[in-house]
Amino acid sequence: MPQAQDANRFPMIRHHLAKLLDRFAPREGLVLLIMAIVVGIATGLAAVFFIRLIGFIQVAAYGGAEQFLPGPGRLWFILIPVGGGLLVGPIIAKFAMEAKGHGVPEVMQALILRGGRIRPRVALAKIVASALCIGTGGSAGREGPIVQVGSALGSTVGQWLRLSDQRIKNLVACGAAAGIAATFNAPIAGVVFAIEVLLSELQVAVFGNVVVSAVAASIVSRIFLGARPAFEVPSYVMHSSWEILLYAVLGLAAALVGILFIRMLYYAEDVFDRLPIPLWLKPAVGSLLLGLLAFAYPHMGSVLHVSASDMKLGLPLVENYPHVFGSGFLFLEEVLHGRAPFLLLFLLIFLKPLATSFTLGSGNSGGVFAPSLFTGAMLGGTFGYVVMHLFPGLTIQVGAYALVGMAAVFSATARAPLTSMLIVFEMSNDYRLILPLMAAGMVASTFAQWLQSESIYTLKLSKRGIRFEQGRDMDIMQTVQVQEVMNKNPVSVQDQQSVADLFAAFQETHLGGFPVLTADKKLYGMVTMQDMERTIQAMERTLQRKEVNLRDLRVWDVATPDPVTVFPDEPIWSAIRKMAPRDLARLPVVARNNPRQFVGLISRSDIVRAYDVGLMRKQKDQLARDRSALRKVTGLDFLELKVEPGCEAAGKKLADMRLPRNTNVVSILRDGVALVPDGSTAILPGDAITVLCLSSQRQAVRMFFASQPKPPSPASS
Repeated sequence: MPQAQDANRFPMIRHHLAKLLDRFAPREGLVLLIMAIVVGIATGLAAVFFIRLIGFIQVAAYGGAEQFLPGPGRLWFILIPVGGGLLVGPIIAKFAMEAKGHGVPEVMQALILRGGRIRPRVALAKIVASALCIGTGGSAGREGPIVQVGSALGSTVGQWLRLSDQRIKNLVACGAAAGIAATFNAPIAGVVFAIEVLLSELQVAVFGNVVVSAVAASIVSRIFLGARPAFEVPSYVMHSSWEILLYAVLGLAAALVGILFIRMLYYAEDVFDRLPIPLWLKPAVGSLLLGLLAFAYPHMGSVLHVSASDMKLGLPLVENYPHVFGSGFLFLEEVLHGRAPFLLLFLLIFLKPLATSFTLGSGNSGGVFAPSLFTGAMLGGTFGYVVMHLFPGLTIQVGAYALVGMAAVFSATARAPLTSMLIVFEMSNDYRLILPLMAAGMVASTFAQWLQSESIYTLKLSKRGIRFEQGRDMDIMQTVQVQEVMNKNPVSVQDQQSVADLFAAFQETHLGGFPVLTADKKLYGMVTMQDMERTIQAMERTLQRKEVNLRDLRVWDVATPDPVTVFPDEPIWSAIRKMAPRDLARLPVVARNNPRQFVGLISRSDIVRAYDVGLMRKQKDQLARDRSALRKVTGLDFLELKVEPGCEAAGKKLADMRLPRNTNVVSILRDGVALVPDGSTAILPGDAITVLCLSSQRQAVRMFFASQPKPPSPASS
C-alpha cells in the first residue's frame, strides 16, 4: 500500500495544482509569466550544474588517468573518449533516444508534431550523456543539450499543469531561450534563437515570456559563473568602409564551409546508422575514431611545420587538450586575439567538422553550436591572414575576421543570421564590428540557402519526412488535397457588374477579394480591395474621377484577368508555393480538364485548416506504426473495447481513474471522430477505446470497462 501511495504522489500533486488553477482562475498572462520565471531559474541552475559537471569529468578523467596510470601517456586521448562512448551509448539506447545527437531538431519536432510535449526524462538523460561525451573529449558544444534540457523542463511544467498545446509551446520556447542565455551569458541571443530557429516567426504573445525566462536564467548563471563575457576580445574596428566588401567575401566562403560542415555531419550519421552493430555501441566507435584523430593531430601539424607548443603536444594531458576535443573555447580566445598561426587555423577548418562528425554522427550527445562557431573562427582567421598578404596596405586585424567568421559560419549552418550576429556580439561584448557581423551573416545565410535549402537543424527533420517552415511541417501539406478544404460555394462577382456594386460587396461581406465570373459562370479573374483602390487612385491622378462615375466602371476594368489558379486534386503544398511569390491571399480552383471552369476558392484560412487535417492524419499514421511495432514486443497487448454503461470508468476523467497498473488509453473513437486523450478527457459510455496494457492485465482491463452487476436489493434477498 505505501508503494502505491508513492507511485501516485506526483500525479496527485499535479492534480491538485490543476485544481488550484481551475478554482482561482488567475489571468492567463500572470500564470505564464510565473511559469516562465520558474522555467528560466530551473534552466539556469541546470546550465550551471551541466557546465561544472563537464569540467569535473574532464579533470577527473584526464588528470586522474595520468596521475594513477601515467604509462599510456597520450594514448589516454584514445582510451578515455572510448570509455565515455561506452557510458553514453546505453543511456541513449535504453533510457531516452531523444538524447542522441545535438538535440535541437528533437525540440523542433516536438513543437510541430506533439504540441511541445517532451518526456521529462529527456532532461536528465541529456545532461548526463552530454556531460560524459564532452567531458571525455567529444567534439561537441554544450548549448544544444541545454536548449533541449530547458525545453524539456518547460514542457514538463506545462504538462504538469495540463496547459494547452499553445501554452506548452510557449514554455518550451522559454526553456530554449533560457538555455542559450545561461550557457553563453547572452540573454538577447537566447530570445532571438527561440524565435528565429525554433518558432521561425515572431509571436508577440510568446515574446514577453521568452524574454523574462532568458533574463531569469542569465541572472542565475551570473550568480554562479560570473558576469564576464564568454571571450575577452580586443576592441576591433573597421579601418576603411571598403573593408565591408572583404567581409562580404568572407560570408561567401562561410556559406561553403557551413554546407561542408552540414554534409560531413549527416554523411557520418548515415554511415553509422548503416553499421550492423548495436545502437549502444556506436558512440564508442565514433569516439574511437575521434581519439585516433586526436592522437594523430600533432603529427599532422609537424608535417605543416607548426610548432609542438601550438599543437598542444606534451604533458600534462589536461593542459595539452587537443583542439579537436570539446568546444575549443580556450583556443578560440587565442584566435580572437590573433595569436594563432595561419597553417594551424587552415588545418582546423577541416579537422573540427570531421571531429564533430565522428562524435555526433555516431550517436553521441552534444551540440553543434560551439563547433560551428569554432570552425567559423578558424575560417575567419585564415581569411584574415590571406587578406593581409594580398592587401598589405590595409590595416588588417586577423582577430576581427575570426570574430566575424564565427557569426558567418553559424549563420550558414543554422540559417539564423540575427541569432549569430547577436550571440557573437554578446559573447565578445564589442559593438563596433556590428556592420561586418550583419553583412557577413546575411551573405552567408542567403548564399547557403541558395546552395542547400535545409539547415543543420532542419535537415535531420527532413530525413524523417518533416519539412520545417514557419513553425510547421510542410510535408503534412502533401497529404491533403485542395478539394478537401476549399470553399466550393464562395461569394463571387460578375465581370459586368459595376464597381459601385463591387464596393458594396466588400462592405457587406468584409472579405478581401472575390473570384470574377463571366455570365456563363466561367472564370474571368480575381478582384481585391487593393485592385479597386489602385484604379480609383489612378483616376484621381489623371483627374478623371469627376468625369467617370463608379457606376460606369465595370468589374472587368479593375479585376486581374487570367489569375494564378490551382487544381482540386493538387496537394495544399502546391497552393502554398503558388501563393508565395506574390503573397497572394486566395487562389481560384479550376477543373483540370477545363482551366476556365471555376469549381471553388482556397484561402489562407483554408490552408490553416488543411494543416490541422494533415497533422491529425500524420499522428494517426504514426500511432498505427507505433502500434504495429509494439505488437512485436512480448508481454504487451492492444485491446479494442467498448465502454459499457455502468462500468467503473464511465463518466470519469482519465486523471481520476484507477486504471490497472501499466495500462494506457491510447485513443478514443467517439461519434466517428478519433481523439487522442489526455488527463482531462472524460470516458463516456459507448466510446470505442484502444488500450495498451501488459498481457497479464488483459482480463482486469476488460472488467474495468465492462458493466458492473448491481448488488441485489434487500427485498430480493
